[in-house]
Amino acid sequence: MYAVIKTGGKQYRVSAGEKLKIEKIADLVGSEITLTEILLVGQSESIQTGNPILAGAAVKATVLAHGKSDKVHIFKMRRRKHYRKSQGHRQNFTEIRIDSISAV
Repeated sequence: MYAVIKTGGKQYRVSAGEKLKIEKIADLVGSEITLTEILLVGQSESIQTGNPILAGAAVKATVLAHGKSDKVHIFKMRRRKHYRKSQGHRQNFTEIRIDSISAV
């Protein structure tokens, strides 16, 4: 069984037992969360889709860790103008483990 969830403005295809890095959420490490924005639930041949969200479906997950991803370097330069600008950014993330998927 798999599901397509929406969290943090992104969509992910998940199944039970998977580990996933999503945008940071404000829950403690070790806590169990319920994701309710489910777009699709599929099992072998049958597929249930929402319009846009599937009512009654839920995905339960456990928060494993919080962290920051690798640094993204931004470098801007204008040739012959002596203009150089360097920036960096590290995005926060939350790592979760998908425990179960329930559909209607």
